[in-house]
Amino acid sequence: MIVSWLLLALSFLSFSNGSHKTNKYEGYKIYSVTSRLRSVGLAKTLSELGKNVPYYEVFSGFKGGNSAKVMVHPEEQVNFEKLMEENNADYDIISRDVALTLSSEYEANRMLRERIPYNGRLGTERYYTHDEINQFIADLAKEYPSRVFLKTVGKSYEGRSLKTITITNGDARRNKNVFLVDGGFHAREWISPAAAVYLISELVENLEENADLLQDFDWVILPVVNPDGYEFTQTSADNRLWRKTRKPSSANCIGTDPNRNFDFHWNEEGASQDPCAQIYAGPKPFSEPEAVVVGNLIHTYADRGKMYLTLHSYGSLILYPWGWTTEVPETVDDLQEVAEAGQQAIIGDTGTVYLVGSCTETIGYAASGASDDYAYNAGFPISFTMELPFGGSGFDPPASDIDHLVKEAWVGIAAMARKVIEKYPLVNIPSGARGIFF
Repeated sequence: MIVSWLLLALSFLSFSNGSHKTNKYEGYKIYSVTSRLRSVGLAKTLSELGKNVPYYEVFSGFKGGNSAKVMVHPEEQVNFEKLMEENNADYDIISRDVALTLSSEYEANRMLRERIPYNGRLGTERYYTHDEINQFIADLAKEYPSRVFLKTVGKSYEGRSLKTITITNGDARRNKNVFLVDGGFHAREWISPAAAVYLISELVENLEENADLLQDFDWVILPVVNPDGYEFTQTSADNRLWRKTRKPSSANCIGTDPNRNFDFHWNEEGASQDPCAQIYAGPKPFSEPEAVVVGNLIHTYADRGKMYLTLHSYGSLILYPWGWTTEVPETVDDLQEVAEAGQQAIIGDTGTVYLVGSCTETIGYAASGASDDYAYNAGFPISFTMELPFGGSGFDPPASDIDHLVKEAWVGIAAMARKVIEKYPLVNIPSGARGIFF
């Protein structure tokens, strides 16, 4: 019976897919689904439904026993609810009209931009554009010329500058260890660049408090990996949930998932060769200029890099390799130890529980061709994806949530960095070796 309902739903889609092409979200609902039996079959059913865009989008699976979040087209809601009943699943509706929710949020963000223009600092009162973030790090480099260094490391498909900020303590010692951090892989995950910006502010502007984090380590941070997609999500409410890049991938579809585009177990489990899929891996590894930039950064710092951290949302998770298989690296104990340092620090500070574990086992599905696997394989002994918590309908925490989410993330990041410093101390720096080397 379960299979028959799934076949009925997919059969309906195959007949109606060409007649209804709206990408608006009027009447769409977001469901929060829990399985009464922790059904593996239900997870597979949701995975199959998620392939049928725009009728279904599975925002999250059963992460660590959490509920799955699924957005459903109006024409499929009756089928979906019956399918959940057949799968012994309970569900709540967390957004009854996605279009209305997104429109309200879009208007709120527009008003906040007008009310709080950029003034040389980026606070936590609102979300900022890619240009504002680039201007902010440029202003920091001017204000702290002995400690902060800016570098253009590439261009996006649409020609936006990808810039890293390197943060030091100003002692001009060369060849320190490196923390490499990036944000904004997925366009709709606005809280990710916001967390990267807060991290930058803490390291630059609170040197005395964070001196130990900069004594033997430099921080290299790319706040927005996917600026084209990020800016596209800010052009209208209809585009708010865009995930991919903006490089055309076929006659009908645009974009590649940049976090499936890395040349390590590319296009295996957890990726797609359908150009319209949200997890489209691209026509070949490193087809996206944004992924190339991150890959180059990883190789540039692999010999000194001790932790690679990529910021995403959502799920309250600290994930380590592997994403392409259920197996774990031989150094899993080290990865677990560092991740738990962040987990416990956050629990102690706010009570929020971030789940810790390997990517595939913790989120319940594979994600091949991802940057964290690539960085670990390239030589970073610690490599994490940090998924910030659920907010709003999922990817859209309201501006009022920014402050506590990014401060909470900072507590965990700082704790993990301190554990890395303890485990991987800097050795063999020649006395008098000076001059910035990036």
